[in-house]
Amino acid sequence: MADSYDSLVPRSPFRVWRAFTWSLKGLRATWMLESSFRLEVYLFVLLAPLALWLGADGVERSILVGSMVLVLVVEVLNSAVEAVVDRWGAEHHELAGRAKDMGSAAVFLADLNVLACWGLILGPRYF
Repeated sequence: MADSYDSLVPRSPFRVWRAFTWSLKGLRATWMLESSFRLEVYLFVLLAPLALWLGADGVERSILVGSMVLVLVVEVLNSAVEAVVDRWGAEHHELAGRAKDMGSAAVFLADLNVLACWGLILGPRYF
C-alpha cells in the first residue's frame, strides 16, 4: 500500500537530489570500471562538436549527437547487466553467458545505429 501512495506523492527537491546523486554515482562507477565506456566517452567528446558543425539543422544535429548518446546509455545498461551477472556467481552458466552476450549485442547495435545515422545524413553530402 505504501508503494502506491509513494507514487502519488510529488517528488520533493530532496528526493530528486538523491536520485541525481545516485545517477552520478552510477556514471562514476561505470567510468572507473569500464574501459569501453571511457573509450566511448572520448569518442563522444571528439565527435559531438563535429556533429554540431556538420549537421545542417537542428534535426540533423540532434540525430548525429543523439545516436552517440544512445551508445553511452546502452553501455551503462550493459555494464549493469554484467555487474549483476558477475555478482550472482563466478561459475559459468549458460544463461549468464547469454545475458552478457545480449548486452554486448545491444552495444553493437547502438554502434551500428551511429554508423547508419552518420552515413545516411553525411554520406550523400560529402561523397
